[in-house]
Amino acid sequence: MNASPIGIFDSGIGGLTVARALYDRLPHESTVYFGDTARVPYGPKSPETVRRYSIEILDWLVGQGVKAVVVACNTSTAHALEALQAHSSVPVIGVIEPGARAAAAASAGGAIGVIGTAGTIASNAYARAIQRARPGAQVEQWACPLFVPLVEEGWFEHAAAELIAREYLEPLRRARIDTLVLGCTHYPLLKPLLQRVLGTEVRLIDSGEETAGAVARALEADSLSASGGAAATHRFAVSDDEARFRQVGARFIGDRLGRAEVVSLG
Repeated sequence: MNASPIGIFDSGIGGLTVARALYDRLPHESTVYFGDTARVPYGPKSPETVRRYSIEILDWLVGQGVKAVVVACNTSTAHALEALQAHSSVPVIGVIEPGARAAAAASAGGAIGVIGTAGTIASNAYARAIQRARPGAQVEQWACPLFVPLVEEGWFEHAAAELIAREYLEPLRRARIDTLVLGCTHYPLLKPLLQRVLGTEVRLIDSGEETAGAVARALEADSLSASGGAAATHRFAVSDDEARFRQVGARFIGDRLGRAEVVSLG
């Protein structure tokens, strides 16, 4: 048994949906979450810059004594996962492969949709991962950048959110997708709206939930799991604007989010 915490990082706040999935799946595991709020968003940045930022955060988390690291940011996973795994002394798990495998398994043979930020979609990482899991799969991808500010405003069911969702998702509806990967950590908070727009016949894949399952299996395989009787603690750090992180982050994980420390990297 290993009582050390799991490290989680994201370019900002959205990765808290992955943290929440980990809390639910692994209630006895402690965590350290880092949100790079000084340098968000990662989507428009070059792959080289994303890799540099991600390695800086990994080094900080390993310095805090974590036993594994979850890359909760889709952009970091797309551009930096291999570099992080080569650099790290602890296991590193990204969010793309678990979500892609789940989508490939869930699809009944129709097209598989992927929505995400412009950077994640441009990387083509989900399409490659889905086609590795299901060769020949038809993958339809669409960038939905306005979903992030809508979520951070708390406009999960606002009329404007529905209008934007219908506009974004119409090409995927026309492609007759039967499965949709939510390829951004903000998007799970829009699940009820997205399901209503697409219809109940489309299966929504939450990469955060799938990643939590992958983390559980990795910890067990490496004998890194905490004791079933362990009392979990959750620590939060950001690179800037702690007050806004707490305010918006409470929409993601509720009262689990207490004080966050400010850490300067780079």
